[in-house]
Amino acid sequence: METIHTADRVFVSWDAEPVENGAVVVVTDRIAAVGAYDDLRARFPRARVRTWPGALGPARHHDGPLPAAPSPRERVHAVLKRGEAAVLERYVDSPELRAAAERNDVVITPSPCRPPTIVESGRADLAVFDAAGACIATVCAGRLVHRRR
Repeated sequence: METIHTADRVFVSWDAEPVENGAVVVVTDRIAAVGAYDDLRARFPRARVRTWPGALGPARHHDGPLPAAPSPRERVHAVLKRGEAAVLERYVDSPELRAAAERNDVVITPSPCRPPTIVESGRADLAVFDAAGACIATVCAGRLVHRRR
């Protein structure tokens, strides 16, 4: 299924200039296109559209221990609530925590990653932040795994 995620501003990397009224097209677990919403809507007319307020960009990487919580699932969800879709392997220190991360398509990486970017054919890991910097939504491998109500 094709999904267009659109927002007031879309960043291919968080230090790049934004695309105003931009969009990212996700097909399955990959980025199919990024650019102006009107252009992408014309190219992908059958795609469902998710409209987000604020800024949409690549999901971030969590570089420290996972937040404390009563269960492995809640520890992983605490990371997702921050707009993060990757964690360091050394902090995924139990089979239960690894399973919770894998169920949510969170990337487990052996070392810190370079700054995340949105690239065509790349994995669809996205995050949306409001004007105050709070995470509104997180997408891991094309799947909406966190949405603030």
